[in-house]
Amino acid sequence: MIFLVGLFTPKDPQKKKNIEKLKEIKKLVKEKKYDAALKSGTEYLHKVPHHHDLLFTLGGIYYLQKKYKTAITYFERALEIGSYDIEVLLLKAYSHQKLGENKRSIQCCEKIQEINPKNKAVIALLEELNH
Repeated sequence: MIFLVGLFTPKDPQKKKNIEKLKEIKKLVKEKKYDAALKSGTEYLHKVPHHHDLLFTLGGIYYLQKKYKTAITYFERALEIGSYDIEVLLLKAYSHQKLGENKRSIQCCEKIQEINPKNKAVIALLEELNH
């Protein structure tokens, strides 16, 4: 019966490659080589269009480059995969705040509070937005 386990457990043949590629992209980000990270990440996204961490990473780069609208599109795609990812929701909230879209920012904050009511970053952001 042991030999059947492998037959029923779906394995991602690209998993190791995906992990390595994401590490490579994150290394470029850490080195502040944003253009290279975006180029590599965008090309890789064509092969794995539903890679949550990659979408988040690319959105984060655009956020750092103050390209908030573009960042939001990546965050929204990441949230389609993991709708309760607090980090993605928080960066999306900050992006909306930077664009002056306070209502949308507050909506992101409210969703985070459903998941984690004591999130300090959200409490601080809501205080800023409500002043």
